Amino acid sequence: MKQGAFTFVLHSHLPYCRQAGRWPHGEEWIHEATAETYIPLLNTLSDLAEHEVPARLTLGITPILAEQLADPLVIQHFETYLLDRAERAARDVVRFDRVGDLHARYLAHWYEDFYNRTLATFRGRFNRDLLRAARRLQDSGHVEIVASAASHGYLPLLGRDSAVSAQLTTGVRAYRRHFGRDPRAVWLPECAYRPSIVGPDGIVRPGLEDLLAENGLSLFFAETHSVAGGRPVGKAMNDAIGPYGAVPKRYLVPTPESAPTTEHTTFEPYNVARPDVAVLGRNNRTGLQVWSIEHGYPGDFDYREFHKKDGVSGLQYWRVTGPQVNVGVKDWYHPDWAESKVSIHAHHFARMIEDLIREYNERTGKYGVVAAIYDTELFGHWWFEGVRWLGEVLARLARSDGVDLLTASSVVEARPPTDVVSLPEGSWGMGGNHFTWDNVDTHWMWPIIHAAEARLERLTARYPSAEGPLVYVLSQAARELLLLQASDWPFLITTGRAPEYATQRFREHFERFDQLAAIAEAGIPGEAASRLAGELWERDKLFPDVDYRDWSPRNGARAPAPLPKIAS
Repeated sequence: MKQGAFTFVLHSHLPYCRQAGRWPHGEEWIHEATAETYIPLLNTLSDLAEHEVPARLTLGITPILAEQLADPLVIQHFETYLLDRAERAARDVVRFDRVGDLHARYLAHWYEDFYNRTLATFRGRFNRDLLRAARRLQDSGHVEIVASAASHGYLPLLGRDSAVSAQLTTGVRAYRRHFGRDPRAVWLPECAYRPSIVGPDGIVRPGLEDLLAENGLSLFFAETHSVAGGRPVGKAMNDAIGPYGAVPKRYLVPTPESAPTTEHTTFEPYNVARPDVAVLGRNNRTGLQVWSIEHGYPGDFDYREFHKKDGVSGLQYWRVTGPQVNVGVKDWYHPDWAESKVSIHAHHFARMIEDLIREYNERTGKYGVVAAIYDTELFGHWWFEGVRWLGEVLARLARSDGVDLLTASSVVEARPPTDVVSLPEGSWGMGGNHFTWDNVDTHWMWPIIHAAEARLERLTARYPSAEGPLVYVLSQAARELLLLQASDWPFLITTGRAPEYATQRFREHFERFDQLAAIAEAGIPGEAASRLAGELWERDKLFPDVDYRDWSPRNGARAPAPLPKIAS
């Protein structure tokens, strides 16, 4: 008898980087993730489906990522990237052979084969269309694809409810275009939630659950502390591998010393303030087992070292080696050693899931749910062996006598929530609050975003039924505003990963928006305005079905601020 359910929830997202140049801040971001994460993951899930393994997985693909994966130019550049990496490996074979380093030569051959196989799979098995591959897995019932806000905007900090609604509506519209159906679940960017609040003017701003319901979305995901209370843990406390482990220590992050626990648990879904929108909380035990720098599987000594790269080719030839071993003295990577660890760790994780669910059932008599929530790019990109680990865990749990392996929405539909929870405002950023996106280094960005939102809202009220060139201008202004709102820009500044690049992108999208809005405010635009809108469309080429009227005024709004200057 099944005592509970388990689902992996993988959140796939990258900053918008189409035509943004090359390493370290350009299109290589998406090419690396596609080669090391997305293709291996789709390969693994397709293999399980073809072998009739009843594996189920919940996969978020943000609209901004989907637009890039479907873009012909990005696809063309990705193929060039794979050919270049294979060529680098081939040159390394010669280089290592010349100095008689046989193991390094073997690894270079291994990489050459990896990139050539990846290219063959991309062109052959997936016909250069990864979204279609994901759609097939959803249509066959093996995967649930989760929607998200259009450009991964940080919703609680947006200034106007029209802006929040437009992010969600545009995201759902893109989902329907790419996947041919309505989404059921949604990933709130950065797990950032805002409840209903009363503004200083007495106007009630709806909670995000109300705006989700307007878009037909019935399930979202939250950080552990948001549901169960207590002190923020895991990624929220900077104890994580990957990009979330890179927040500089120069910040004193405001974090409560303690917070009250609640009677709620991440083992159950709950309705959030209304009966038609539910939440699933991240199970912290499963999170620590993978995310944690100290306790996570990726830190095993035999797994590939992410941070050390060859000074000539940029390829990663080393293993973790040991705890806090200096990058300069890492040992060579041994793929066969790593492979043996994958099976050990997959077995351990599957047994842990069974134990967690059995213990919860024995303690409460209830059918428990474990949602293991991660960034997809952790697997394959940051933890090179992670995709193989995922596949083995899914295969093992598919045979479990005590655990139902389901997608997130299937869990909630099979056993609808009976209790209602009021969630606090927060996120899975540092300290469990908004600090990662609004701090001393990023606070200047938000008045600019808020003023732009108010400006487009006024233009929408002025032109409720625009025609001709004015539609092109307003539509492109809406796209630039969506890109301006991306949570990636303040995140990249706060973490120090690419502050100059993020500031530049933010400035560019604001300047384009400002130019287009000024044209619309001046009156009916002519041929030159249409040409400008067309040129800007060609530069980023996303959300072809955007509707500027989605920014129509709503009751709830922060007071618009005067348009400030962008910080230099």
